[in-house]
Amino acid sequence: MKFSMIFEAQMADPTPEHERQVLHDCVEQAVFAEEMGFDRIWAVEHHALKWYAHMSASEIFLTWVAARTSRIRIGHGVVTMPFGYQHPVRVAERAAMLDVLSGGRVDIGSGRGATRQEMSMYGVRPEDTRPQMEEALRIFASAWREERFEWHGSLDIGPGAILPRPVQAPHPPLFMACSKDESLRLAAEYGIGALVLGFAGAHNIRHLRGIYDAAIAGRSGERLVSTEINDHFAALCPTIVLDDAERARRIGMRGQRYFAESIAHWYGDGPVPDQRTEAGDEAAALERGRERLVAKLHEAEIPVTPSDTGTYNADHAYGSAEDAITYVEELRRIGVDEVMCLIQMGTVPQEACMETIRQWGEKVIPHFRAAGGE
Repeated sequence: MKFSMIFEAQMADPTPEHERQVLHDCVEQAVFAEEMGFDRIWAVEHHALKWYAHMSASEIFLTWVAARTSRIRIGHGVVTMPFGYQHPVRVAERAAMLDVLSGGRVDIGSGRGATRQEMSMYGVRPEDTRPQMEEALRIFASAWREERFEWHGSLDIGPGAILPRPVQAPHPPLFMACSKDESLRLAAEYGIGALVLGFAGAHNIRHLRGIYDAAIAGRSGERLVSTEINDHFAALCPTIVLDDAERARRIGMRGQRYFAESIAHWYGDGPVPDQRTEAGDEAAALERGRERLVAKLHEAEIPVTPSDTGTYNADHAYGSAEDAITYVEELRRIGVDEVMCLIQMGTVPQEACMETIRQWGEKVIPHFRAAGGE
């Protein structure tokens, strides 16, 4: 089992000064993660999603982290692949350059960038996001296989050389952001790793692992995007771990509430998130949020699924190191290949983030290494 961290650069009170501090705090956390034995960091890519994610240029953030580390893997979780956001050749060039300079440590996740806000910033049409993401993956996976690359599909490319060539041949490992059954099936059919980015908890992760495994077992190979198959299943694990377990739970659930309200704002037309950092009765607040969402979905005659209400589920690795070990043991039994820790949430103070990384590095990760979980 591998252990990683994912960064949104999420923040309450997003003044320019606080924004700069949070970005530097994320770098500090990522560098400390290597020291504490984490295997990988991931950075998202979002655009104009104030409060929710200020990580708009993850290639710069990851390069900055790579220059300050030597071992930890550097993951795009994800690159927005529709062509309006960036040309696939440019993604291939940037990824290869970082792979060379980092000594072959890059991983590439793909995503659609399908919020109305983000699409409006780049002139992307909703109906183009999925087919263009798939085509971009195929271009990306093919780009270094020949001395003179060319592609003729929705885009006409080349012929020409894609330079530099990555250290990892023929290309860095490919992944895809997944939260629903359909996206898990697609990732399996494409032959790429699944980044399960939902809050719905271990029960839902077990369901999604089953979907992924069944699709792998049943795939014909016709939709594989590369000759290099990567059947890797990484699952989100929201976590705050402190010596004071009750304080960790309060801080963690407050951060999760902020995360949920930020998602609701950009993905569901909810109000601006409550930016108070002090924790109250967060379990009750999360439950009220879940009830409001369920009522809204029922009113619209939309079936309620775990992926819809997952952000309001507070059953995660909040508490002591022993609490985190118990939760991760369940993920291990499910068959999770990588535990993707979400620590940096909008209201979580830097000292709690750093202490959580230390607790995982000194207590949680060694427990699974000693059990043969590498």
